[in-house]
Amino acid sequence: MNTPIAIIGTGLAGLSAAQALSDAGLSVTLFDKSRGSGGRMASKRSEAGSLDLGAQYFTARDRRFAEAVQQWRQHGWVDNWHPALYQARNGALALSADEQERWVATPRMSALTRALLGGHQVHFSCRISEVFRGEQHWTLLDTEGNNHGPFSHVIVATPAPQASTLLSAAPKLAAVAASVPMEPTWAVALGFARELDTPVQACFVEDSPLQWLARNNSKPGRQHPLDCWALHATSSWTRQHVDSSKEAVIDQLRGAFAELIGCAVPAPSLSLAHRWLYARPTQAHEWGALADSDLGIYACGDWCLSGRVEGAWLSGQEAARKLLEQL
Repeated sequence: MNTPIAIIGTGLAGLSAAQALSDAGLSVTLFDKSRGSGGRMASKRSEAGSLDLGAQYFTARDRRFAEAVQQWRQHGWVDNWHPALYQARNGALALSADEQERWVATPRMSALTRALLGGHQVHFSCRISEVFRGEQHWTLLDTEGNNHGPFSHVIVATPAPQASTLLSAAPKLAAVAASVPMEPTWAVALGFARELDTPVQACFVEDSPLQWLARNNSKPGRQHPLDCWALHATSSWTRQHVDSSKEAVIDQLRGAFAELIGCAVPAPSLSLAHRWLYARPTQAHEWGALADSDLGIYACGDWCLSGRVEGAWLSGQEAARKLLEQL
């Protein structure tokens, strides 16, 4: 097959599909509206270095994903993270009994997707607005009015609300994607000139605007001049404050952090916020990937499975498998 396959989205789902298709000898071209790869595994640049504000870690429960993680480890792309893990309930901190094996990319979460990009042709800062099919091939239209193609097949690897628009040529798939509600999450990073006097390196939180916090410096490969922390708000709190200013969000989540961390919290030297509108699906599904094999268009993402990093990778593999079955 000489005509390449288009993949929209360079998060883990899109890159998983790209790798599987490339391993089968096919040519792929990737598109992403952002300046770099990663999706929710992207890292935020700051004066203190790159910070993980999206996915904080991942686990490997499926055998196929576990095998991939071991390969990534051999390449030096990922490593184990063994934080001093706590849980906060009713304002009280206690060590967590959770002994799940956790993985992070090194030296930042986006490093894994950068590695998986390999030598694939990719167009960054290119927002695809329409996907349409001619007699034999697909063409992509971006928001600047440029056409891209021809492509033999298209894989849409974006969050469900965005995928539903791009799948308009396959109405049944578009309807399924449109039916998937996604939860938002406000994420905040705080950096302190001096290390906070707390043993906590990560914490699951209840009864608070926060649901998660982590000391970024505790992860393998992170070397920051500041003591940097990532805070994730609950989806319910985020929905209530979805249109708040970043300054207001930082102020309120910093206050919640100070209340539960168990030590004095000075004014931070660094603070920034990012709103993830489509952080995760509200529930898990068992689709694997969506496919209209007659048209040659597919969709994948964590929303097709578990909503986890592992689900994104598995969904990309499934989209590639369904596509390869039709060749």
